[in-house]
Amino acid sequence: MDADAWDRRYADTDLVWSETPNQFVAEQLADLPPGRAVDLAAGEGRNAIWLARRGWEVTAVDFSQVALDKGRRLAGDTPLDWQCADATAWHARAPYDLALVAYLQLPAEERRAAVRGAFAALRDGGTLLLVAHDSTNLLEGTGGPQDPAVLMSADDVLADLGGESFEVIRAERAARTVVEPGHGEEPDRRDRPDRTAWDCLVRVERRG
Repeated sequence: MDADAWDRRYADTDLVWSETPNQFVAEQLADLPPGRAVDLAAGEGRNAIWLARRGWEVTAVDFSQVALDKGRRLAGDTPLDWQCADATAWHARAPYDLALVAYLQLPAEERRAAVRGAFAALRDGGTLLLVAHDSTNLLEGTGGPQDPAVLMSADDVLADLGGESFEVIRAERAARTVVEPGHGEEPDRRDRPDRTAWDCLVRVERRG
């Protein structure tokens, strides 16, 4: 989907994503000391806003201006730098302590450009965290894109960083519990069976 298509998608609903941060983002970043962070493909800003409210100086980047405008409204008085740009071509103006890429599902060449751009934005010792729908989710999980070309594994992401110097903190397939919507007017837990989605989780720290 291009920026215009995403603009229409964001305009057609109150929120495409939840207001709360992704569970892996919260788990992996809760203990990091605040610094400068960039959230690439930030969408409506749920992760960026969560970081900013924890004391981070955050740049939220997305190619949908509609999404960024919604994020700005959601953020209220929370200060963030909202930038309308394509994550595959964005370049940092100054080093960051954290680069976050969450559910940016692109074909391999475009994904590699975004991953390497995010890594290039980091200072020495900075953290890159990527969360995405894993390749195995198509047959073994639930939800997510149905095009295998935009799915990935942790090994794919590490290969994208070939030639760079980094320490791997996490690189794995991670299970995420998904609650299916209920079918009645009143929410009934019995109508909402838990299912498992499989995500790609990569966390590395830049070295040298």
